[in-house]
Amino acid sequence: MGNGSAPGNGSEPPPPPPGGHNVAALVLGIVLILLIVGGNGLVCLSVCTERALKTTTNYFIVSLAVADLLLAVLVLPLFVYSEFQGGVWSLSTVLCDALMTMDVMLCTASIFNLCAISVDRFIAVSVPLNYNRRQIDLRQLILISTTWIFAFAVASPVIFGLNNVPNRDPSLCQLEDDNYIVYSSICSFFIPCPVMLVLYCAMFQGLKRWEEARKAKLRGGIYGGNRKLYQPSPFIEREQAGLEPDECNPYSHSEHPLPGDYVMNNGVQTVSYPHLKYPPPEHSRKRAKINGRERKAMRVLPVVVGAFLFCWTPFFVVHITRALCKSCTIPTQVTSTVTWLGYVNSAVNPIIYTVFNAEFRNFFRKVLHLFC
Repeated sequence: MGNGSAPGNGSEPPPPPPGGHNVAALVLGIVLILLIVGGNGLVCLSVCTERALKTTTNYFIVSLAVADLLLAVLVLPLFVYSEFQGGVWSLSTVLCDALMTMDVMLCTASIFNLCAISVDRFIAVSVPLNYNRRQIDLRQLILISTTWIFAFAVASPVIFGLNNVPNRDPSLCQLEDDNYIVYSSICSFFIPCPVMLVLYCAMFQGLKRWEEARKAKLRGGIYGGNRKLYQPSPFIEREQAGLEPDECNPYSHSEHPLPGDYVMNNGVQTVSYPHLKYPPPEHSRKRAKINGRERKAMRVLPVVVGAFLFCWTPFFVVHITRALCKSCTIPTQVTSTVTWLGYVNSAVNPIIYTVFNAEFRNFFRKVLHLFC
């Protein structure tokens, strides 16, 4: 994932280990692929089948999981094969260009999906009355589609021939154009990340204000739904003023008939207003429950973003440094390590959902019980 993520980008390929094959890379790669496919597959299945997880935030999480799944299916097998071969690319250059295109596109799709989530959440807390929380609507579909279109736009120059440079070494699978490495790194990472962080800060400030307003509204709805007009009992007034019951009851005379909805409850007179309509308590509880699910999903997002930045920042820093600084010597082991760290991020997200979201955790436990 990312710009020139195959080992040996801009440097000599790492020497093959004794025996010519890196078995450790093969084992690690297979385990990583299985974890990514299994974890992100469960994420997609859970949102599609569990009603409690059908929130707009989780639909964006599904889009992110799809990017991780495609990475595990389309990119990692070829990357692991190259690592197993000691960093030497023995397949065609056309397949290498396809690998680089998918690598850049899926990395960009991941960060753009996180940005789309931040935009959608910012809208949700800034204009809550016009936001559809029950199901995905046109705005979310446009945001998700745009992330994938832009991701392909950033990656497409590679598949359209940018990598076909003179004196290309066919034993290396890498991005050949340093200017493109800088361009794609800026578009895929260094511009979206600050924008995303600013939107998340604004979102959580707005969410705090929204929470306070929502709680006040719920309290008002509960009190309003049971509101009664209290008047002291005439018997209490009689005892206090020393009057007879008929003298202190204004409705005891014929010109002041007692209203039909004016009732006595244990000596206390109350007036009800049947023409006033209040939301039933069940409706208020249902809205609070929907908002509660959404808040749970939103609490996971900072952890997901933090994990993404932790895993991918070293990769982009290393590769943009290599492209801009020709005199800098970056060991091949560092390049390989930051690339593996970036790919590990695709397996981390399902673990984050399991730890921080009880509904995801319950679904994962239920599925695992079917197989164990």
